[in-house]
Amino acid sequence: MSQQSQHWVASAGQALHGTLEIPGDKSVSHRSVMLAALADGVSTVDGFLEGEDTRATAAIFARLGVCIETPSPSRRIVHGVGVDGLKPADGPLDCGNAGTGMRLLAGLLAAQPFESVLVGDESLSKRPMRRVTGPLAQMGAKIDTREDGTPPLRIHGGQALSGIDYTLPVASAQVKSALLLAGLYAQGETSVTEPHPTRDYTERMLSAFGVEIEFSPGHARLRGGQRLRATDIAVPADFSSAAFLWSPAALSPAPN
Repeated sequence: MSQQSQHWVASAGQALHGTLEIPGDKSVSHRSVMLAALADGVSTVDGFLEGEDTRATAAIFARLGVCIETPSPSRRIVHGVGVDGLKPADGPLDCGNAGTGMRLLAGLLAAQPFESVLVGDESLSKRPMRRVTGPLAQMGAKIDTREDGTPPLRIHGGQALSGIDYTLPVASAQVKSALLLAGLYAQGETSVTEPHPTRDYTERMLSAFGVEIEFSPGHARLRGGQRLRATDIAVPADFSSAAFLWSPAALSPAPN
C-alpha cells in the first residue's frame, strides 16, 4: 500500500483582536490552598488555576478535613483549620500528576500525628522522591517508598521533627519548600541553602501568612512552632501560559 503525499497550504491570517484572561500560576495555586488550609481563619483565593493538578491538591485537603468552597471558577474560599487541625484521610491521597503537590505534601504531612499515603498516576509513580524523603528523614520523618525511591509514599505519623541546616545538592524549589513546611512543625530552626537561587514563592507566601521567615536568593530560614493567619490571595497570571498568546499576536498583521 503506497503512501499518498499530503500538501499543506498556509495563507496569511487576519489581525487578532480581543482581550483574554491568562490562567493563574500553577505553583502559586498549589501553595495557596496548602497555606490557607493551615492558617487560622478564612482565606479567599482569586485566580486559582482550574487544572487537574491543582484540583487534586484541593481535593486532598478536603479529605484532610478542610472546608473549601468554590463560589465561582478560579475562586476558592478556604476555611483554615490551623497547623494542628488536619484530620486523617480514609484512604490514599491521590496527587494525580502533580509532582509539586506530592513533594510539598510530603513535608507538610511528615509531622502530623496520623499516617498518610500519597499516590499518583503512572507518570508521577515513576518520579524519584529520595531528594525530598532523604532530608526529611534527617529531620526525623519516617517515609517509605518503593525500593527505587518512587511513590507511593507512606508517611508515618507521630514523628517528632527537629530543624536542620541543609544544603541542597541540586537546586529545587519543591524540595526547599517541603523542608520549610516540615520546619513549621520542627523543634528549633530549619535552614535551607541552594547551590543557586530558585523561585521563592513559598518563602514570600509564608511571610504573607504571618510567618517570620528570613530569606534571600539561595537561602531561607524559619523557626518551628509558628502559626499562620488567614489572608486573601490574588494568584498572578502564569507567564508561560501567556507565551502561547503572545506568539500569534506578534506574528499577526497590524490592524488597519
